[in-house]
Amino acid sequence: MISNTVLRHATRCKSTTSKIINTSLRSYVSRAHPTSFKPSFPVESAIEQVLEGVEQRKVSRVEKWERNKEKRAEKGIKDDGPYRNQDETLELSLCLNLDPQRPGQALRGSLPLPHGTGKKVNVLVFCSDDDKETIAAAKDAGATVVGGSSVIQSISSGELAVNFDRSLATPDMMPSLSKVARILGPRGLMPNAKLGTIQPAENLAEAVTAQASGMVQYRTDKFGNIMAGIGKGSFQKEQLLENIRSFMNAIQSVKPESFGKGKKKGKNKSSTKNTKFYLKAYLTSTQHKGSVNIDLRSLDPTSSYFMATPPQV
Repeated sequence: MISNTVLRHATRCKSTTSKIINTSLRSYVSRAHPTSFKPSFPVESAIEQVLEGVEQRKVSRVEKWERNKEKRAEKGIKDDGPYRNQDETLELSLCLNLDPQRPGQALRGSLPLPHGTGKKVNVLVFCSDDDKETIAAAKDAGATVVGGSSVIQSISSGELAVNFDRSLATPDMMPSLSKVARILGPRGLMPNAKLGTIQPAENLAEAVTAQASGMVQYRTDKFGNIMAGIGKGSFQKEQLLENIRSFMNAIQSVKPESFGKGKKKGKNKSSTKNTKFYLKAYLTSTQHKGSVNIDLRSLDPTSSYFMATPPQV
C-alpha cells in the first residue's frame, strides 16, 4: 500500500505542475498576473514601433470614416470637408531613482526642443500696461494676450477665459499676480523662475518665441517619474531622435549629486557611485495600447551606446 506521505507529495507535485502550465498558457495580463518578461528595444527601434502604430491607426480611422459615410447621410449629417485625422503625441516616460520628498531630488524645469513639440501653444503675458513697447514686442513674438492690471482684473472677474498653455511675467508683476494665484496655480500657469517663465522686459519677446515654438516642461511626480511629450506622430524619426537626445541631455545636466529611493545602508550614506539613476524608460503615443520598453543603454547620456543600437546580451 502507498503511504499517506507519498500520496500528499504526489498531489502537491501535480498541483505545482498544473500551476506552471496554466501560467505559461495564460493569455491575459493584469496587475495580479503581470507578464514575467518585457523585452527592451533601442530608442530608434522603439520610435519605429510607435510610429508604425500611429500610421496604422490613421489608416483605420480614415477607413471607418469612409465606411460610415452613408450612415451620416441618412442622419442628415453633412461633411464640411475631408477627414481631419488625429496627430498623436509621442510621450517619453522615465522612471528615475529619485525620492522627491528628499532635498534636492525634486526635479523641475523646461527646455526648448530642436524641432518643438508640434503643439500650438497659447501664451499669456503679464507686463506693465504702461510699457507699450514690451506689449507690442510680445504680441509680435506670438503671445495671445498681453497686459498688466487690466488682464489680471479680467481674469479675476471671469471675463477672460483662462484657456492658455503657458504664462510669462516680468518680475515687477509678480506681487500683483497674488490676486489670481488661486486661478492660475491649479492650471499650472503661475509664472515660476525655475521654469524660466519670469523674465525681464528686455528678454520677454525672446521668451515668448521660445514658449510658442515648443518649450517642454518636466517635473518629477511623487514616485520619481518624469513624463514629457517629445513630438507628434507626423514627425520624422530623425526629428524625434534629436528631440529625445536634447531632452535626455537636459535631464542628465540636472541630475542631483545624491539620489536614491528608500533607506541607504552602510557608513557612507551619501555614496551614489554604484546606484543607478535611470531605472526604466518607456515610449508611447496618445492612443497606443501599452508602451514600448526602451533599452536604457541607448538612452543614458553617459553610456557609450547613447542614441545608438547596443549589442544584444
